[in-house]
Amino acid sequence: MTRESLLQLLEAIQRGETSPANALAQLARLPYEDTGFAKIDHHRTLRLGLPEVIFAQGKSPHQVADIFARMAESGGCVIATRAGKDSFEAVRERVPTANYHAEARIIALPAVVSVAPAGRIAVVCAGTSDLPVAEEAAVTAEYLGLRVDRVVDVGVAGLHRILAQTDILSQAQAVVVCAGMEGALPSVVGGLVAAPVIGVPTSVGYGAAFSGVAALLGMLNSCSPNVCVVNIDNGFGAAYVAAMMVRR
Repeated sequence: MTRESLLQLLEAIQRGETSPANALAQLARLPYEDTGFAKIDHHRTLRLGLPEVIFAQGKSPHQVADIFARMAESGGCVIATRAGKDSFEAVRERVPTANYHAEARIIALPAVVSVAPAGRIAVVCAGTSDLPVAEEAAVTAEYLGLRVDRVVDVGVAGLHRILAQTDILSQAQAVVVCAGMEGALPSVVGGLVAAPVIGVPTSVGYGAAFSGVAALLGMLNSCSPNVCVVNIDNGFGAAYVAAMMVRR
């Protein structure tokens, strides 16, 4: 949609020829912005309530910076995941106010208009080695408008550690649980909370962990019925799903 056609739509509303609701439906189906190497979906927020997110891995720093800058012009929240420092330096040249979260490998820019948190989740990780994935989930959730409680190093090898966190867990509307090795922690958490539990298998573990496959299969076979599972090391995906659950 061009500026001219958008102006025509607004004038049609003013004349009473179309309703605001009909106009909103049209805007929600607006085409993407084609940069030549990417097609940016600026209006995903209108359809889903949450923005498009840049997956920086495999993109050049220039590509990440160009997409990030174009998305920043809309005034909404911008997030780039799996981003290295070289991409952040390129983004900062275009968007000086962008932030870099090194452990999470996320470049982000808050929305121009800040709002109160839409809900509260907990992000739990079994061991310190799982922290990068847990931080990807926690940082993503915070930029998507959630309040996040972090619970760190509470794996099943010492059950007293997770049991000591029940006050925090009981306040969460959803819980993201990141674990490698055998991936047992989501089942334990699932038995403690009256909320959806999103298991994130991590690629942490010795040889028979098969880079997260063992944890993935363990979580998929969870005996706790409130546990669902995302892909290996996908902290971002877990946070996005949690945000959609909570915001509704």
